[in-house]
Amino acid sequence: AVKVVAANSGGLIVESNGLQGFLPASQLANEHYPEGGDGDRSKMTSALEKLVGLDLNVKIININPRSNKLIFSERDVQTQNIKELLDAYKEGDVVSGIVSGIANFGVFIKFADKPEIEGLIHISELSHNVVDNPKEVVAMGDLLNVKIVEIKEGRVNLSLKALQPDPWGGAKDKFKDGQEIKGVVYKLNPFGAFIKLEHDLMGLIHVSEFGSVEELKKQLEPGSTYSFVVDSVRPEEKRIVLKAKKAGGEAPKTESANGEKSL
Repeated sequence: AVKVVAANSGGLIVESNGLQGFLPASQLANEHYPEGGDGDRSKMTSALEKLVGLDLNVKIININPRSNKLIFSERDVQTQNIKELLDAYKEGDVVSGIVSGIANFGVFIKFADKPEIEGLIHISELSHNVVDNPKEVVAMGDLLNVKIVEIKEGRVNLSLKALQPDPWGGAKDKFKDGQEIKGVVYKLNPFGAFIKLEHDLMGLIHVSEFGSVEELKKQLEPGSTYSFVVDSVRPEEKRIVLKAKKAGGEAPKTESANGEKSL
């Protein structure tokens, strides 16, 4: 163990048995790495100064011959400890975990029985359908059952959708080519729009149905309900392709009494 005696924007000055060393900020354990300090030297320094006086478990990762200074890592110790804890688990196991962090690329989960272990559910593993924002699926503090899909170098990748029934299995029984259906606009993209349909399925209407992105934005409003026509059902691709249902030829969209809009 070493004691933190000083800090700067790059990391911590530490001492052990009369020897001084340096612990780079990049080598701190997750629990000690300053949040929101990246890119702002003053904020980073201020946050690291709060660690002065702490005793940290570290390992030597390098010796700088020019200054005869030791370079330490706290993260490597944490990684080794986690690797040992992970020996009790294997890929395919189902575990309970608590949502400990939400990012645009996925969700962090701390194991309920071993909080020292934190795994990641990538956004693509949250649902069988497209997810634009992980916060649509989970919230901080949620207790979830998740499946371990990979354990590698102390990192754990998890899946939520692996424990959910796949709605695409019976898609061809639920929707037929040429069928008129209703759906809620979920998200607009340069290539078209994703449409929420019944049975927890998602459809896609291509921008070519509207002639341009600008026209698509004029005719489809996120959160609004419209009528569409099924062009094709492709469960193997997890895709239902839709076409626009024209109301009275090329008439502009209108909102009916029940809140549904037609194109």
